[in-house]
Amino acid sequence: MGRTLENKQQIVEDLKGLFTDAQVALVIDYSGLTVAEITNLRNRLEETGAVCKVTKNTLMRRAIEENEDWSALTGLLKGTNAFLLVKDDIGGAIKAYQAFAKETKKTELRGGVMEGRALSVAEIKAIGDLPSKEVLLAQIAGSIQQVTAKIARGINEVPASIARGVKAVSEKEAA
Repeated sequence: MGRTLENKQQIVEDLKGLFTDAQVALVIDYSGLTVAEITNLRNRLEETGAVCKVTKNTLMRRAIEENEDWSALTGLLKGTNAFLLVKDDIGGAIKAYQAFAKETKKTELRGGVMEGRALSVAEIKAIGDLPSKEVLLAQIAGSIQQVTAKIARGINEVPASIARGVKAVSEKEAA
């Protein structure tokens, strides 16, 4: 019995560590998934830097009870849950889960938490529809490049305008 208690305490500590690194936690109902399907989901999420944990709700409750940022998860701790803990690529992890859910048709997104705030399924889907960090950075870089090009053209135009003005004044004086 002591060993089981030690194991549970270790699981809770591991979960606390995962929450320390996570930006978003999503809760899904995984009932009906096979071990192979859960492994497939874990592999897809791993590519985005996210972790899929299947654990008892009581252990998850213990892991979040001391941390206000994740307390909104307690309302989702019912039934058979898997927890998707996302570190960096939030949109990529949500897209990876959505693709998996579309293929298997066996899971249901229950909700999530981000920055201490509960997220509805609709809000999570909206986040998943946002462009990836790389795409956003490329768009910003493209915008900066366009502005820089316009400024360069404007700066190049100034000497030409001055030269035309000087020429016009000198022609007028000569006439």
